[in-house]
Amino acid sequence: MNFKSTLPYFAFLFFLMGMTQDAKAQDPRFSQFYAAPLQLNPAMTGVFEGRFRVNANYREQYASILGNDPFRTIGTAFDMRFKIVGDDYMGVGVSAIHDEAGVGAFTTDRGYLNLSYMKQLSGGRYTPNDQYLIFGGQFGAGQNSVDWDQYWFSAQFDDGIIAPNTNLNNEEPGIGGASETTNVYLDFNAGLMWYAIFGENTSIWAGAAMSHLNSPDVSFLGENETLYTRWVGHIGGEFPLNPSLSVLPAVAVMGQGPSLSTTVGANFRYTNHDWNEVAIRTGVWGHITNKVDGIEDSEGSKISMDAATVAMILEINSWNVGVSYDVTTSNLKVSNNSRGALELSLIYVHPAKDRIKVNCPKF
Repeated sequence: MNFKSTLPYFAFLFFLMGMTQDAKAQDPRFSQFYAAPLQLNPAMTGVFEGRFRVNANYREQYASILGNDPFRTIGTAFDMRFKIVGDDYMGVGVSAIHDEAGVGAFTTDRGYLNLSYMKQLSGGRYTPNDQYLIFGGQFGAGQNSVDWDQYWFSAQFDDGIIAPNTNLNNEEPGIGGASETTNVYLDFNAGLMWYAIFGENTSIWAGAAMSHLNSPDVSFLGENETLYTRWVGHIGGEFPLNPSLSVLPAVAVMGQGPSLSTTVGANFRYTNHDWNEVAIRTGVWGHITNKVDGIEDSEGSKISMDAATVAMILEINSWNVGVSYDVTTSNLKVSNNSRGALELSLIYVHPAKDRIKVNCPKF
């Protein structure tokens, strides 16, 4: 491998170093946030038109640069709903997320029990005009791990061969050897959501959530490295354009420590209205981030759109299958040729009996 061929790789590393200098312990995210409800807000537990729901999400980022060691995120969830009093319900579920960051196999694993209470504000069994206020919580545990053998440090750069030599002492206290894990830590999240149904293919929803309320310690070296509390605000809806076509705009804003992330856009949904319904959604989304440490871009701005996401979702009866691709629009596009992240989503909703069916919005 010659020096010229490695330029994009080193440019990518320096880009990440500049981005993450003060962005410790950040959570992974999905571009298809609307297809990962329990990862977004625990108050979305039980908010679906069915008996139970199963979710699976997969994201792979920077494979064009990191090859077989890209950033990978896998999320899974299962939830269901029970009637409590009148038309109020309780949602119960479990969810988990696994995240791997690059060559060093920095891994995060978390699992949660999800609970929610759905309080009806208006509507009823025989009218589609329902309103609900939902309170939700997640109670779980997590653990991080890292493989130090996959890293090299400045003290291991051998001037004689002009390359890293991992046989040299890294001179980093407490760092070295095989994989290391943090202690298992408890984690608590909470959220609130409201939605209203105004008719077929017409709805609006909004929510907010706070994650890592207990600021768990995720340090490897016993230095009390706490996980930043993350806040999320999201709003969206569905609005018909004609009997077969509707638009589903949404925005999700996330803040964690010094980092701010906003995903905004819309999917258009076309349905054939057959008894054996098939629907197609397609849309474009923008991902906007801030510059940590107040660093400005070449135009003097402290915010930028780092990716544009093209998404397509196929609905077949009880199944939703989604695929999206993030096209890099930031300065990193020079290194990865605008090739960002591939994301897949799968949702199965088991049909409910009419007497326990709840009108819910589409996400």
